[in-house]
Amino acid sequence: MPFGPRPNGALPVRLPTTRSTGGPPAQRLPFAPAKSPAVVPVSSSVSLVMLSLPRSVHDQMVAHCLVGLPDEACGLLGGNLGTGEAVTCYPTGNLAASAKLYTVDPKEHLRADRDAESGGNSIIGVFHSHTHTEAYPSPTDVDQAPDPGWHYVLVSLRDTQPVVRSYRIVDGLITEEPVRLLPR
Repeated sequence: MPFGPRPNGALPVRLPTTRSTGGPPAQRLPFAPAKSPAVVPVSSSVSLVMLSLPRSVHDQMVAHCLVGLPDEACGLLGGNLGTGEAVTCYPTGNLAASAKLYTVDPKEHLRADRDAESGGNSIIGVFHSHTHTEAYPSPTDVDQAPDPGWHYVLVSLRDTQPVVRSYRIVDGLITEEPVRLLPR
């Protein structure tokens, strides 16, 4: 499914799916040693840089997901694709207003993209919550992953404490990546 606005202006939606509570283990891409342990070469055109989140960005993202209950919440991360450091959390509205799917508001997406670019950054990833299941991409999440350079962050609200996990999705392969929390 191509990425981009639909005729009604909405971005792709994760359709209702059934997800087991056990979930499959993350699929690993081939690893070749690199100069930086945070970089995993995937192909000549894509290299994966570990996601770094300042505590303030992490906390804003989790708070947005909690406020969104009982529905899924979503948003974008702005930062530097080269270093993988997110510097801004852009909470967005979930146009689907559903506990089983989300749609990032395209107007808010555009505003976030423009704001990031005005600061010399770009959108480096998307996040959304799973209200009743673990933080693992569904088949629909994988099908709708538009950019192999993006970080796909899931916040599970299934348990008492939110669980944040990040993935890279390249050519349908899911690779969990560590999330480095920065003190600032």
